[in-house]
Amino acid sequence: MKKTSLIARGLLALGFVAFAIAAQAGSELPGKGVTVLPLKSSLAEEAFQTLLVMRGLEKLGYTVEPMKDLEPATEHLAIANGDATFMANHWSLLHADFYKNSGGDAKLSRKGVYSEGAVQGYLIDRKTAEQYNITSIAQLKDPAIAKLFDADGDGKADLTGCNPGWGCELAIENHLTAYQLRDTVTHKQGSYAALMADTIARFKQDKPVLYYTWTPYWVSAVLRPGADVVWLQVPFSSSQGDGRSVDTQLPNGKNYGFQANQEQIVANKAFVEKNPAAGKLFEVMKLPISDINAQNLRMSQGANTQQDVARHTDGWIKAHQALFDGWIEEARAAAK
Repeated sequence: MKKTSLIARGLLALGFVAFAIAAQAGSELPGKGVTVLPLKSSLAEEAFQTLLVMRGLEKLGYTVEPMKDLEPATEHLAIANGDATFMANHWSLLHADFYKNSGGDAKLSRKGVYSEGAVQGYLIDRKTAEQYNITSIAQLKDPAIAKLFDADGDGKADLTGCNPGWGCELAIENHLTAYQLRDTVTHKQGSYAALMADTIARFKQDKPVLYYTWTPYWVSAVLRPGADVVWLQVPFSSSQGDGRSVDTQLPNGKNYGFQANQEQIVANKAFVEKNPAAGKLFEVMKLPISDINAQNLRMSQGANTQQDVARHTDGWIKAHQALFDGWIEEARAAAK
């Protein structure tokens, strides 16, 4: 009987220990019972950055729904209204109006810098640039220069530009007016990925190309600035299309018409206030642009399914496990 009693007491003690461990584990999962809805734009290459944040939230116990696609202006509005939780691809300067028009700091939260050092602007193929000594987009006011980049036979330069509704659309449209290019340059819009596929095909056929792009993005790993293509400067700084008067000259003295940008995670403010762990995670996560470029390049080479992106994301976490775990610990500490 004594032996049975000891066993019973031992099992009871183990039960208390298991309960204590479970309770402790629960206390370390501040997101338990809370559902999160992430957003990204129609740009497939934003999935990697978004999924990395989703993995962090899952580690904190949040139930994370699959990411939904909306264009930037609508993304900001949906998050501000509480219809979604966060986006991981807010450009602090390019999307400034979207942020402001959606309620700004009163409805949205953005702390920390997720990825910094992003540049954007206009490029042409190096061969044409050197042959005709083209260094500025203002030179396209000359019909003879503009005609070099005519892809559809109308005599005007065809500029591969931005999807309607993107922040860069406003900036490009402003530049066409500010630099007096309306009569000689056509802003080609539609699916950016499809337009760039045509642009790259023209380049491979040894034809002149003119396009807008940004980093981080895979295009600059295929058409390499300095080797295959060159950046065009602008004659002077102009507004970004939203009325702001800004100086777009970069620290290296070059002026590509756009300010150096940074990407931030933007979340619903009420959600962040109720979920300090998630708020801290959004604040401390940092992802090098070079890592985004590398992953985006793999997508451009065919590894672009949801499963591929998930594999890339999990591989990145494994390669940076200590860093990732550090973010999680900071987030958990913020919840205590």
